[in-house]
Amino acid sequence: MSATILDSLSYQAADVKDPQYLVLMLHGWGANYHDLQPLAQMLRLSNCRFLFPNAPFEHFQMATGRAWYALERQDFQGIEAARDRLSKWLVSLADTTGIPLERTAMIGFSQGGAMTLDVGLEFKLAALCSCSGYLHYDPSGRQGDFSPTLLIHGNQDQVVPLQAAQQAKTELTKIGVPLDYVEFTGGHEIPNAALVAMQNFLQKHLVA
Repeated sequence: MSATILDSLSYQAADVKDPQYLVLMLHGWGANYHDLQPLAQMLRLSNCRFLFPNAPFEHFQMATGRAWYALERQDFQGIEAARDRLSKWLVSLADTTGIPLERTAMIGFSQGGAMTLDVGLEFKLAALCSCSGYLHYDPSGRQGDFSPTLLIHGNQDQVVPLQAAQQAKTELTKIGVPLDYVEFTGGHEIPNAALVAMQNFLQKHLVA
């Protein structure tokens, strides 16, 4: 794999011949690019192509798992390289898919949500969604015309506590990120309530 390109899987419904919108779905720590694939059909978004990038690093415990960076280390080893790869991959997508960034949405789960709230906010995308994610950086110095962003989190999450989403909501609101915020009853997961919120948000900002 090139140092600037992320390996990815692609999906689009059989009746979608010339997709006009692109949805990127970033998996969590220890999973891989197969993990979120079932969501593509469950979201029922029309005229979309989905891409599922594989995180760049092997997970330190999971044989088939991947990591965006070493979450088990306090220094988050690899985070700068992951930012660089994800950014360069995003820039390349308009040429490889024919779909511009302004018609592209990024969704991330857990560590993928953290990457979405980091790299995704550096670009003007149609929409961003972090599900069970968190902030791994201080956003206070960032400025720009930020993308509409949805935070979804379970109020019983024992992996990434609800306080992480509440903190993200507070800090991102301070810098002017247009936010929607949804709490659901549940843990570190993507239940139907989260899917419905995600679907409605994407329909509004991406394919409306």
